[in-house]
Amino acid sequence: MSLPKRWLYVLATTNPPEGDLDPITKWLWITRAGVLPMTLVSAGLAGLLAVFMDESVNWLYFAAAAFGLVLSHMANNIMNDLFDLEVGTDTADYPRNLYSPHPVISGALTRNRLAMYGLIVNIACLAIMIYLTAERGWPIVAFALGGFFLSVAYTAPPLRLKKHGLGEPTVVVVWGPLMVGGVYFAATGSITWAVIAASLPYAILCTTVLMGKHIDKAPWDGPAGTRTLPVILGDHVARQVTRAMFIAFYALVAILVAVQILPVFTLLVAFSYPIFIRVWKTYGEPKPAESPMPNPVWPLWFAPHSFLLTRRAGGLLILGMVAGVILGW
Repeated sequence: MSLPKRWLYVLATTNPPEGDLDPITKWLWITRAGVLPMTLVSAGLAGLLAVFMDESVNWLYFAAAAFGLVLSHMANNIMNDLFDLEVGTDTADYPRNLYSPHPVISGALTRNRLAMYGLIVNIACLAIMIYLTAERGWPIVAFALGGFFLSVAYTAPPLRLKKHGLGEPTVVVVWGPLMVGGVYFAATGSITWAVIAASLPYAILCTTVLMGKHIDKAPWDGPAGTRTLPVILGDHVARQVTRAMFIAFYALVAILVAVQILPVFTLLVAFSYPIFIRVWKTYGEPKPAESPMPNPVWPLWFAPHSFLLTRRAGGLLILGMVAGVILGW
């Protein structure tokens, strides 16, 4: 398998290919780079919103903020693996190590080496924060540290938001107001409530991926005392709540178009309808005992379905934003 194919395999499955890993393949696997497109869409949405709203955009600051978001997502994935390992959540027979080998449990890295990688990436994020703060002011610190605090508190003691049913709302805040709002402010030097509102549909859609993952993990999380929102709600209610979140995404896009916050062309998200129907049906039934199709991330079932819809609808949202910017409506 050629290097590009190996990289694409990791990005598509979050799993390492067989054989020795080159540095790039290993890094993509360790940082779970397959889910980074969700962050790139949030960053792109911020920049396109700024242009659509006729703001003066500094593209250097935009690029720095977008790059900082990608690094912060990598750091978050590394820290989650570290903290979940530290508190005993991640074990050899826990889904995290089953759908993709845990870097430490699998023996690919030592705990100290993984911690060093997390430190290096966080230092890079800090450098970008300092640079943008010097150029744009202290609100950058609020956006950056707000995201860092929630990322750490998601899994780390003493808060462990994930354990108390607060992990899912955290994702809405991070992928919406903090990511989109932070990049928008870095690019323009301003922020409005319209931008915060425009960030919410996609943030909710991203959260369906986490809802799906936590529904998949509930049989392990419940007995272990990790009370994610699906554990608290129960399997059936959690699946219906996730369905409602899908509807909320489409409804909010339509409402924001109606009030002229989003361009008309963002209604292109309706072309994700075929995938939406398939995912809707999947959430209508309990998880099967075995995957009825080849599934490299089993025992995850609902999460990859949510991710497929998020990827398609997110791409159409960005395409609609580009069309709206070019045509002005």
